[in-house]
Amino acid sequence: MKRRLPFAILYEDDNIIVIDKPAGLLTTHTRLVGREARARQLTAENLLNDYVRKGQLKSRKQVYLVHRLDRETSGVMMFAKSQAVADWYRDNWHELTQKNYIAKVEGKLDVPEGVFENYLKEDPKTGKMHVVGKDAGGKLAITRWRTEGDEVVVQLETGRKNQIRVQFAHAGHPIVGDEKYGGHKADRLYLHATQLKVKLRSGEWRTFSS
Repeated sequence: MKRRLPFAILYEDDNIIVIDKPAGLLTTHTRLVGREARARQLTAENLLNDYVRKGQLKSRKQVYLVHRLDRETSGVMMFAKSQAVADWYRDNWHELTQKNYIAKVEGKLDVPEGVFENYLKEDPKTGKMHVVGKDAGGKLAITRWRTEGDEVVVQLETGRKNQIRVQFAHAGHPIVGDEKYGGHKADRLYLHATQLKVKLRSGEWRTFSS
């Protein structure tokens, strides 16, 4: 059965689909047991699989994950229509894309702009990311930011799990609504992927905004 999409499709061609993901929707399945259980979970990936199959259960068409947004993060994200295209973007992500966010953080930042450079490592027991020393096995995370009024414009140079959330929390300014990383409860997580600039397979650059 074809399900109605709870989000807008910003762009589609033979290679990719770009969507405006709402807050609260999983990008892909969680660690469920069984293929059928994973396929039935309400995720952007599963909804788009239904969309490209046009309700035909026997269709082999599907979308392929290129990057992720956290469940509570909203905004622009892209899926590929083939494994080859997904691999091309994943393997060359920083040469082929540029992703910007807007956020609201707790407290007042001391300077109008800056760069966070930390090494991040995941705790396998909790799934939370932590800032660690350079020699502790973490991966380098670089985030550029600047303030605009009461919001912060953020540009990623690396794409680590929860990168923006961890780095602002580590700096003493957790994202508003980010209880996982020390923020106070709010009506939502105030982090939004506002723009994705992508080099298409044709060589043309396109910018998609939310």
